[in-house]
Formats: sequence, structure tokens, C-alpha cells
Amino acid sequence: MAYSIKQIIKFLFDRRPVINLKCNILTLGPSSLLANRCAIITGGTSGIGLAIAKAYIKAGAIVIITGRNQDKLNIVSNSIRNELNTSNIYPFLLDNMDTKSFEKTFDNLLEFIKVKNLPPIDILVNNAGINCQGMPNATESEYDKVMNTNLKSAFFLSQLFGKYLIKNNIKGNILNISSASSLRPADSAYTLSKWGLRGLTLGLAKSLSQYGITVNSIAPGPTATPMILKSQQNNFYLKRIPLGRYIMPEEIANMAIFLTSEMGRSIIGDTIYMTGGAGNITFDDVKYSF
Repeated sequence: MAYSIKQIIKFLFDRRPVINLKCNILTLGPSSLLANRCAIITGGTSGIGLAIAKAYIKAGAIVIITGRNQDKLNIVSNSIRNELNTSNIYPFLLDNMDTKSFEKTFDNLLEFIKVKNLPPIDILVNNAGINCQGMPNATESEYDKVMNTNLKSAFFLSQLFGKYLIKNNIKGNILNISSASSLRPADSAYTLSKWGLRGLTLGLAKSLSQYGITVNSIAPGPTATPMILKSQQNNFYLKRIPLGRYIMPEEIANMAIFLTSEMGRSIIGDTIYMTGGAGNITFDDVKYSF
């Protein structure tokens, strides 16, 4: 009751500009930019991962989305099939915090690909990520959970995937989803994990580019995802960053297509900052206090 009253008062006295993006965000139309490609997207059931999955399918790719909840994976996959009238979406159970299971899970995935007669997997999108509170209220358990999900999993999945690509002479892509936080002073496990992901992108690109494997990263600023927006809203106004609004997942998905298509082949080891100005030209959009 108290929450409902608070929301009503907030609505009545809110004088912020209203920015509705339903008709303002341009997305790439159906294409063959990723035709005959097969992509794994971790954390593909919501937010940026879901937007990339849909965009990849529209660009001609077959997409495998991973997550920790099979029911949610099935629901999201069925929704995409109905929305896009496609059969090119497959759910696959993967716990990003259980790195010991990666090798067996990946072997099972390769067998699944073979049985379904799908093209070889040649794109990995390390998207899965979680957030937590920073100093001075950080806990060790939260720190471990965030670092394991955001960085450790990307490290070991990329190592496994890189070996697979090299062994099979596949010239593929690894795309890491980082954050504007990778530019900020680090006072949380989340920010540290994104700094690490930026370094991992450089290291992977340095070692894998000689095999024709392209590695890059996208660093979004505040994006309209369930991680940031805890409730549904239609006003995407955001005064605290120069862009003046939240970034939309579909905008990130546009860049994800470009970077993993042949158009982006000459971009190697880079992080594309889609921050809306957050982090790269201003730090004052967030508070630092101890």
C-alpha cells in the first residue's frame, strides 16, 4: 500500500520531461549479415542478451541462448519463435557460476548442434552479468558471486571456445558485453569485473587474432534492462548522463551485429563505448562515498 501511494504521488508531482522511445530508436532491418552463422549468447533471456538474440536472428543467424533456469529459457525461446516466426532459437541450460561444468556442457552443446544439423558455432557473446552493492557495504559472498558470473565465466568460456575454434579452423567471433563502469574508479565488484573484462578482451584479441578469430567488446552506459529498471516504465528520461535518456538494448544489439559480421572484421581488441557520455566524459553521474 505504501509503495502504491508513493508511486501515485511521484506520478502526480513528477515534472521531468517525458522521453518515449517506442518510435524513436532505429534498428537494423532483416538482413543476411549473419547468414549461416551460429551464436551462443549467455544470459540471453532478458535485457541486452535478449535484444542481441532477436537482432541476430533477424540478421540470419541461428541463436542459442543460455541461462540457469530451464523454464525461463523455454518461455523466452517460445516467445521469440512466435514473435519472429522463426525456428532459429534454441535454449540451453548453462550456469555461468559453475565453471567446472563448462567443458561437459559445451560437449553436450556440440552434440546437440550435430543432432540438429546446425552450422558450427562461430560466435560467443559473453553477456551474462549481475550487480551488487559496493564499498563500504560489500560482502565477500556478493563479491565472489559477481566476479564469478561477470568475469571468471567469460574467461573460461572464452578459453574453451577459442580452443574449439582453432581446432576446427573456424574464423569466428567473441564479443564481450562490458560496461561504462570499466572507465570508472572501481569501488565495487561489478566495476572491477568490467575492468577485468576490458583487459580480457585485449588479451583474447592479441592471442586469437592470428587464427582469424575476432574479439571485441561493447561497453554500454545505463541501459533500460531489468538490472537497472526494477519496474516497467515508459519514460526513459535520465538527467544524470549527457545523452539525457537510458540507452536501449536494441541500440546495443545493432552494434553487436556490426562487430560480429564481416563489416567489423578490421576492428580487433577494441571496446566500443556506447555510454551516452557516462564514464567517458563524466563521472559525476554516480556518487562515490564511503
